[in-house]
Amino acid sequence: MPELASEKCIPCRGGIPPLTRAEIAELLPQIPAWETVERNGIPLLQHTFKFKNFTDALAFTNKVAALAEEHDHHPRLVTEWGRVTVQWWTHIIQGLHRNDFIMAAKTDALVQK
Repeated sequence: MPELASEKCIPCRGGIPPLTRAEIAELLPQIPAWETVERNGIPLLQHTFKFKNFTDALAFTNKVAALAEEHDHHPRLVTEWGRVTVQWWTHIIQGLHRNDFIMAAKTDALVQK
């Protein structure tokens, strides 16, 4: 299986079921800093990235925004002083898709750049 960060994100246009709990459990170890949380009954991938100040947090937010635009897959971003919380899920299927795991891995790679 290729590393998630190197996989291509293919936009989900709906008509497919979200990942099962078993499929989520299989993929989650590949993005160990992330956790699953529920918001309004919908499972999401979430991670809070920490930075030394607001400027660095905002710069990271902009990198995630550019990544999202590039792949036509957009997260929820909360930018605060010294941290950015990122949540990935696939809105159209109201759950998690493999793309969310790919984008989480790509988000992790942004920190290393």
